[in-house]
Amino acid sequence: MYNILVIDDVDSLRDALADSLKTLGFSVSTFSNGPDALESFKTQTYHCVFCDLIMPVMHGLEVLEELKKIAPDVPVVIITAHFAVKDAESVKTVLDSVRKGAFDYIAKPFSIGQLEIVLTKAIYHYNIISENERLRAQLSDTADYKLVLGKSKVMRDAYEQTKKIADSGSTVLVTGESGTGKEVFARTIHALSNRRDKPFFAVNCAALSAGLLESEMFGHEKGAFTGADRTRKGRFELADKGTLLLDEVSEIDLGLQAKLLRVLQEKNFEKVGSSFSKTVDVRIIATTNRNLENAIKNNKFRQDLFYRLNVVPIHLPPLKEHAEDIPELAQHFCALIAQKSGRKAKSFNHDAEMALMNYPWPGNVRELANIIERLHLLAPADAAEFNAADLSCMLKKTPPQGVAAQSDTAIQSLEEIELIAIKNALESFNGNRVKTAKALGISERSLRDKIKKLTP
Repeated sequence: MYNILVIDDVDSLRDALADSLKTLGFSVSTFSNGPDALESFKTQTYHCVFCDLIMPVMHGLEVLEELKKIAPDVPVVIITAHFAVKDAESVKTVLDSVRKGAFDYIAKPFSIGQLEIVLTKAIYHYNIISENERLRAQLSDTADYKLVLGKSKVMRDAYEQTKKIADSGSTVLVTGESGTGKEVFARTIHALSNRRDKPFFAVNCAALSAGLLESEMFGHEKGAFTGADRTRKGRFELADKGTLLLDEVSEIDLGLQAKLLRVLQEKNFEKVGSSFSKTVDVRIIATTNRNLENAIKNNKFRQDLFYRLNVVPIHLPPLKEHAEDIPELAQHFCALIAQKSGRKAKSFNHDAEMALMNYPWPGNVRELANIIERLHLLAPADAAEFNAADLSCMLKKTPPQGVAAQSDTAIQSLEEIELIAIKNALESFNGNRVKTAKALGISERSLRDKIKKLTP
């Protein structure tokens, strides 16, 4: 729920505005003067501020200046007395507020309809700024494709293809196993395109039921279904002029696929519960970890929708197929984790790099990032580098090529699996039970008890 801050010294007006905002479905905090509001603003998160212009303790323009110093991206709407275009003083006041960073102004008296229009624009502005900041933060970590996407030929080729089509506005279908970096690629396409300063939104198609997904994508009118207590914009509308990522598009059910196809063809849609069409200009990037051609054969995915999405296909290979990128990717993740945790970044010796490159990485880049984070956090603070022994208990044991896994011919008991894990960890840490317990995520006492129980 969005949190709105109201600053007005007149009790009746402040309370009336707060009631109207609550009626529209917002959380509201109110203050009668600037200094108290500023103290709250320093510790609470607000998504929009309504500030009266003329107040006795601190003038509204002074409050505006201080608010912008604390959180420059939060939109501030100035509340003015009756505004007249012919009144030079009124015009000067409004211009001064805009120069000082006001998002908009609203003149007393105003209706709840006027309030909703101003607030909708302000929240939309806040969402765009927040999303772009988040995108810039992510891309600051991932802007250099040599680190994030890899230097191998297959990844360089994929990146070069991305650069060629970035400005085209064409629909892109990014395929690959889970964890290969499909969303990073989608964000890179947006960042390289002429839409880079416009919003980027993502919809996780696998995370929502068909009904909720339709509302998430296209929005809904108030009363469209149980719980729809206010009108809501969908991701298509929010991403207008920008880019919309349909993550795991293969998980959309056939009924909703038909509506999505029509939107891609006609560039317009209706909110759930509405009969009015809205036209949008949105660049679509879809991702999937499934074989859509097989899904078409099995009547799980529409062939016509596939053709609409597959205008520019980009396939990301599993990490094991470009293993030469692993050492630099691992070092990149190490640097990121060190920066976040405030610890010195560690390196990998040759044996550790070989261990990383020889592991098949079923979880791909995501698994690599998780392993490196766990390794970094469990390592002694004074350790300068990682070796193969540090990694051995964290990398899943896999049988050599050509040798059947034991699970193909026999079933191990949980106790046997637990014993193997404990033995491997103890060997990796040269019998050090403190490090072994940390690596296994259990207490030293639990480790002692398990060793006694599992060994005769």
